[in-house]
Amino acid sequence: MTMKPIPATSTAAVFHEVGAPLKLEQFPIPELKGSEVLARIVCSTICGSDLHSYFGRRHSPIPSVLGHEMVAEVQATGPVGARDFNGQPLKIGDRITWSMVWSCGQCFYCTRGLRPKCENLMKFGHEEIIPGRALIGGMAEHCHLPEGTAIFKVPDNVPDVVASPANCATSTVAAVFRYAGSVAGQIVVVHGAGMLGQTACAMAAVGGAAQVVVLEPDARRREKALRFGATEALDSSRPEKEILARIKELSAGRGADIGMELAGYPESIELGIGLLRMGGRFVMAGATFPSRPVQLLGEQLVRRMIQIIGVYNYSPEDLESALNFLAKAVDKYPFEELVGKRFPLSAVNEAVDYAETQRPPRVALIP
Repeated sequence: MTMKPIPATSTAAVFHEVGAPLKLEQFPIPELKGSEVLARIVCSTICGSDLHSYFGRRHSPIPSVLGHEMVAEVQATGPVGARDFNGQPLKIGDRITWSMVWSCGQCFYCTRGLRPKCENLMKFGHEEIIPGRALIGGMAEHCHLPEGTAIFKVPDNVPDVVASPANCATSTVAAVFRYAGSVAGQIVVVHGAGMLGQTACAMAAVGGAAQVVVLEPDARRREKALRFGATEALDSSRPEKEILARIKELSAGRGADIGMELAGYPESIELGIGLLRMGGRFVMAGATFPSRPVQLLGEQLVRRMIQIIGVYNYSPEDLESALNFLAKAVDKYPFEELVGKRFPLSAVNEAVDYAETQRPPRVALIP
């Protein structure tokens, strides 16, 4: 169903070769079936994983349309209409975002609470272009949402540039907090102050953490973390004994209750586990790219009863939690400042270069 004519084609930036300029190409708007949705993208943000794919630091199928963080308006639906994840009808013009991971909800892993490991997984912005399925990434004017996509309406008070990273960064952090458990009254150490780390500081502060300590080598990011709820920002390049001494000062000599590793480097993993108290929990979500092996003493993990949890992507409920969090926190923390610059889709290559060289937490594309 549609209320106004839709274009015959849509422009998308196509990734053909590692490091080669993205090419703007036209693709036909697909005929919508069942409850499929044609979403007109109003903002897409460039994630670190997009840069890893583009520069060859991680494998990504080609040709493809990169980009998985986006917010859009419903432009058309299939003949039976469409509903959001909670079963509410979607209307033309509704502002929406959706899970970057499409999962079937019925396979072995989906039925065991591991929807990010669905046996029939499809990831927006990470799929090879095939006939009838080209508009499946964020670096485009439109995105084609298959039936079963976990769609959510964006709260009215959340700006586009804040909502766009919700279906990756903010939702991943929400999943980290779900696995970490309550942070109320806890000493929380956040490793890394990029997009995920800044968000984690804010979530921990909103969750009532007693202390929110961020570890980050970049002075600018440390300063910003203090504006996102961190009670203390330490230089992670300082000697480990200095950092441990400060954490113990803050925790009556015991160590951190919870560590959240959002940077992905072996050094921060090794450091982070050493900062925990007996029985501490360490939740890892940053190590999504190849690195050297992590060196840990198994005997220490056992004697200190350390819990280590890996989190990759998230479940649809985490996206809902992320949007609810943003609706409450957007006026308290400067989330819009995390988007360093905005570019039109026609300047996508300039945007990618800026994101790689200047390293702001996010860069936005505005079709």
